Amino acid sequence: MLNDISSTIDLFQQLYSESARAIYFAPGRVNLIGEHIDYNGGKVLPAAISLGIYALISPRQDRKLVLNSLNVPGTVEFNLENEIVYDKKNLWANYPLGVAAALRQANLPLEGANILFQSNLPHGSGLSSSAAIEVLTWFMLQSEFGSSVDEREKIALQCQKVENEFIGVHCGIMDQFAIAMGKKDSAILLDTSTLEHEYIPLELNNYCLVILNTNKKRTLADSKYNERREQCEIALSLLSKKTGIQNLCEATVSQIEKYISEPVIRKRALHASTENQRVLDTCAALRSHDFIAFGNLLNESHRSLKENYEVSGHELDSIVDAAVKSPGCLGARMIGAGFGGCGLSLVEKQYLDDFSRNVKKLYAESTEYKAGLYPCTISDGVHKSTLV
Repeated sequence: MLNDISSTIDLFQQLYSESARAIYFAPGRVNLIGEHIDYNGGKVLPAAISLGIYALISPRQDRKLVLNSLNVPGTVEFNLENEIVYDKKNLWANYPLGVAAALRQANLPLEGANILFQSNLPHGSGLSSSAAIEVLTWFMLQSEFGSSVDEREKIALQCQKVENEFIGVHCGIMDQFAIAMGKKDSAILLDTSTLEHEYIPLELNNYCLVILNTNKKRTLADSKYNERREQCEIALSLLSKKTGIQNLCEATVSQIEKYISEPVIRKRALHASTENQRVLDTCAALRSHDFIAFGNLLNESHRSLKENYEVSGHELDSIVDAAVKSPGCLGARMIGAGFGGCGLSLVEKQYLDDFSRNVKKLYAESTEYKAGLYPCTISDGVHKSTLV
């Protein structure tokens, strides 16, 4: 729940001259391990987190959606009698409007509403704020105006479609899936090609996850992402001719070393193969509550992302290095696309204050940025909350 929900309720009253009827929450998500392998046929291990986006809503008598955010100034008002199309000037509001368009296309009930959003996700953190607002809006509008709510897996797929077709970002399913399907104290072992999934216990007990924000805007991420995908396709083509494998993550290290001679292509394939194995090893560690092993796997993942996949950078390396050198840290790695953004660390709770102070100090000494640290717990997926 927000730190001071009463003030947000009051702000809703001031904005709309009426009381909110309900409040909803959609979490952000963190991928514990399995970075840059979702498009290589691998498995990922995301979890919904306690940071996320809240929305307060009340119905209107007309056919207008009136949208406000406490994080971005300005009101976006849209008449549902009109065609809903992407408009750059709507900025963040394109995400809920895209969901409204998809609801209409699916012939699901859609009425006018006043909506106030508020996020406590760090800005530009790569914790999936776009997927969170999509899933939140779909779940909320269906809950308020529909006779029933779609299955959560269907909501995830519909919101991925919004991102792909309305927003124009060709993302995979992981973000929306984790936000819709998240379960408290559990991660989701997800096969992104089949949507087969399994909940893995993530009861951290004396430990906590801490998001490490470099506060450096991600640069080169889009162009390098496309380049990495092309390199992985080359690696798969070479290996499939020799071994018959259908996806890169099926390849063994010995196969890669035997059949790929070009150094850069070999490194990309080695990351895909070893990172997929780290996902499976992390699941085993979590099932046995072996947090030391989990921390070591985070460190190994970062090393591979830095050396084999080459998507890190000075700021990410600096904040991860600061984390692993700080009291109580069992492991850390970069998360997301890379070249800026955030890292993830596993920290003993009793050392959290000392850990935070030391990371901020070391990071400031090696970069021009200030680190942002955000302890979080593992949350349920999108849900209706209470107003009091």
